[in-house]
Amino acid sequence: MTLRKHRRYVHIVSHGPQCLDGVTAAVVVACFHPDCEVKPVFCSNTSVNRTLLELECEPPDAEHEVWITDISWTEPQVDVHLTGLQKRGVDLHWIDHHRTALERFRSGGIHVPFSSTVVDESFAASRLTYEYLRQKRPLPTEPSGLARLVAMADDNDRWLHEIPDSHALALAVNALNSNAAYDELLLLAKTGQWSERLRSAYVLAQQDVSRSIALASRTRAEHRLEEIGVTLVTAVCDGYPSEVAEEWNKDAEQSVFAFFDLRSQTVSFRRSPDCRVDLSQLAKRFGGGGHPAASGCDIPNLLQELAQSLAKVVAPALLERGC
Repeated sequence: MTLRKHRRYVHIVSHGPQCLDGVTAAVVVACFHPDCEVKPVFCSNTSVNRTLLELECEPPDAEHEVWITDISWTEPQVDVHLTGLQKRGVDLHWIDHHRTALERFRSGGIHVPFSSTVVDESFAASRLTYEYLRQKRPLPTEPSGLARLVAMADDNDRWLHEIPDSHALALAVNALNSNAAYDELLLLAKTGQWSERLRSAYVLAQQDVSRSIALASRTRAEHRLEEIGVTLVTAVCDGYPSEVAEEWNKDAEQSVFAFFDLRSQTVSFRRSPDCRVDLSQLAKRFGGGGHPAASGCDIPNLLQELAQSLAKVVAPALLERGC
């Protein structure tokens, strides 16, 4: 009599698909589970609660692992749902490096029975995932390009830019902004070579960055907050808020940048190098999170306020005779 071997599934929920760090973390998990069926799902900070609540881990008679990387959730219902999966025998793992996640974890705000948890802001999530799996589940032979891919993701996410092409790779992933980014990075991890699709995405990204900087410059507004000695700079961008901030930081002092990103329809916060405002705490007040120097959130009704402003401008002209 032959015993039927249960199929093993690895479910990955990670930040993306426009984020080099989040997508690379997913690639790392996939590479260390070569004999499993890997199912990556990418989401934003504003959609992570819904994504995790929709995680079912089917079929029930198979073996399942869940890896949550480079992202965290905010709703208690998610803790309940993940705990329910664990009681079914699902193996749960969480790796993150964001300041807001670290604070919730340390304060006892996470109530999920994870098999493993790595929450540490020393390195990017992709590097934390790689170092953990390399120690706990070493491969006989790693994919030839995996270590360098992880190094590039860590270098870019911490804004060190000491490794050539790390920022270019991040731009390419941002331009792809789909599960194709995962496929391309998985190929890069295996071969160590950029594909033609990645190269083309980088060229497109450079054009997109220029357009986003131009849009931000046209919509830029400054508000001096004398009470705290900081200038709040607000603008609309179309993706690439970090690149816009980097351009403006060439002559910025004690500034906080708040971008409404048309691409994600969320708000991104950045700051000038000399500014000590903790942007993770700023985003947290709007239900978001991130790092001290870069964070984001969803502020409801911003688009509605824009529509209302447009109505106030158009209505008087519409009421004039001759229309």
